[in-house]
Amino acid sequence: MINTNTTIKEFTILGFPGLDPTYYGPVSSLLFFTYLVILVGNIFILVFVGVERQLYKPTYLIFCHLAMNDLLFGTVTLPKMISRYWWDDKIISFDACFTQMYFVHSLGAIHSLILLIMALDRFIAICFPLKYPVLITNNIISLACGLSWIGTFLRMMAVVLHALTLPYCNSNIIVQCYCDHISITNLASGGNVKYVQTVAVVLAMFSLLVPLSFIFFSYISIFVVVLKITNMEGRYKTLSTCTPQLLISCLYYLPRCFVYIANTVGFSFSLDVRILLILLYSLLPCAVNPIIYCLKTKDMKDILMKRLLNVKVGIK
Repeated sequence: MINTNTTIKEFTILGFPGLDPTYYGPVSSLLFFTYLVILVGNIFILVFVGVERQLYKPTYLIFCHLAMNDLLFGTVTLPKMISRYWWDDKIISFDACFTQMYFVHSLGAIHSLILLIMALDRFIAICFPLKYPVLITNNIISLACGLSWIGTFLRMMAVVLHALTLPYCNSNIIVQCYCDHISITNLASGGNVKYVQTVAVVLAMFSLLVPLSFIFFSYISIFVVVLKITNMEGRYKTLSTCTPQLLISCLYYLPRCFVYIANTVGFSFSLDVRILLILLYSLLPCAVNPIIYCLKTKDMKDILMKRLLNVKVGIK
């Protein structure tokens, strides 16, 4: 329920505070290109896996859920960012801002859970290969991913409703490129602001650190199993099956951990650099993940090469 003391009807997206208006054009073009890469790459993955029956496997089903998540995250955040610098459209309505915040944090938490499922898939495949066909099936993966989406959307609804109990009646300037919980609640007044922010941070840390702990444990276990393989070719072949998942997980978690550790040890960033880092670790995985799927996953790479060769032969 919205607090009756709230008087703000819209927010202003500040973006990069120190950016000279001269660079608005290049920045909006770069953001538009990034969005185009995210759209094309992730839609390609969804269509490609959908039409290739050879890829109807749990691993590629997980890739599809991650591609859908990346596609939605880019669509939720980038169009407003682009219009901010392309048309100087800084205004976002109160309801639209809270809706964007809801999806930003929901999709971030879902991404983390899908990475956990991805690590579980590789952990069982390598550490318990005989049980893999029983424990990891398309139906089980669909159920696990589906529960991740539904459970997170329900949980984040509570976080947004909690933030809406605060009164917003002073500044309406959001010092960020999109609406997020900290940026919005920093504009609220009243004695409950810190409490609302603390609850949200605890839930965010839970969503981030619990999956990260299992992912770390699973890949350590995988490396131990791989080291026990005496044949070097067998080691390489086994390790290569989890290379895409490992790269994707590192791309998502390492920048976040870097920012968190830097803040913990007292290393401060300028406001513009901080916003840039947040954009990089939020949007870079969305754009790069499809490339990792295609170049580092044997089945997808083989099918792509086969299709390209067929096209070349057909042209000749």
